[in-house]
Amino acid sequence: MHSDAVRVLSSWTAPDAEQARVRDGFLDHLAAYPDGTWRECVPGHITASALVLDSSRSRVLLTLHAKIKRWLQLGGHCEPGDSTLAAAALREATEESGIPDLVLEPEPVRLDRHAVRCHPEGSWHLDVQYVAVAPPGARAALSDESDDLRWFPLDALPHPADEALRRLVSAARP
Repeated sequence: MHSDAVRVLSSWTAPDAEQARVRDGFLDHLAAYPDGTWRECVPGHITASALVLDSSRSRVLLTLHAKIKRWLQLGGHCEPGDSTLAAAALREATEESGIPDLVLEPEPVRLDRHAVRCHPEGSWHLDVQYVAVAPPGARAALSDESDDLRWFPLDALPHPADEALRRLVSAARP
């Protein structure tokens, strides 16, 4: 997983200078921490998420996260069975949406670094964000990680939706 994360981030073309700085920070983290893709890495760890769009690409599936109480894209920690970041993002999106046959775009669309409480002393999620497209007629199913799971028009995100989610949705627009 570590080598795939380095490969993905090294080859990713950032859309702007700020995202290039974030990418470089992720690569510095991976250079400093051989376990930097795993939750056990206390200073921070790579996570993988996917913004799930419907087949028309006009709606986004969001989860009202059970712990955070905010509307978010689907995603989370890399697990030992994940061979790549893309595989981790697709697994998380499939588990949390209940939708089979999602099609993951091959390259990340954004990166986001945010503070989390994975460890008592605090930690960072270094989130590599992909886009996944649901098949026509897809029906989502609530997982135990969500208080709610709903489709929203791209231009009508729910409250509370933070600025990081708004930036991700903007980057994913067709």
